[in-house]
Amino acid sequence: MSTERNRLSSEAYADAPKLGVRFVLENIRSGQNVGAFFRTGDAFRIEGIDLCGYTAHPPHRDILKSALGASEHVAWRGHESAAEAIAVLRSEGFHIAVIEQTDSSIMLQDWSPKAGEKWALVFGNEVRGVELNTTEAADISIEIPQFGVKQSLNVSVCGGMVLWEAARKMGLPQVNSVG
Repeated sequence: MSTERNRLSSEAYADAPKLGVRFVLENIRSGQNVGAFFRTGDAFRIEGIDLCGYTAHPPHRDILKSALGASEHVAWRGHESAAEAIAVLRSEGFHIAVIEQTDSSIMLQDWSPKAGEKWALVFGNEVRGVELNTTEAADISIEIPQFGVKQSLNVSVCGGMVLWEAARKMGLPQVNSVG
């Protein structure tokens, strides 16, 4: 473990306990947004990221620019579609949550993930959002309350907000649990 602010080294990251969360990115157009998800995933030590459809994969230049090296140690895998990713994640014991405004969505603060659970958090295209068939395949839709005119947030900002809520409720990773 690095002594600098109790940060993990890249080598220790692989063996460190992970928060039971995976990001699922469906047709994200911006490599910089994808890189931001890698960086946020690193900060909370998530299990990994599933890149679906035409979402860029490392070592894409824009991912590398915003990930600042996180794409080198945060686990990721590519899928032809979010449906394929969801099938794999369900077989691995994940609950599936889409982050989308729907008629049946619950507000983020009302979502109650528990310690020991595994959650796949699905984020969609910056303009169109999560595809309807993906939303229908999920266990739950989660909405971030918004009070402005646009009723819209940058997708990677949403990722950080939802991941903070998950970590807060599921239990924050312990830095000194590795050594």
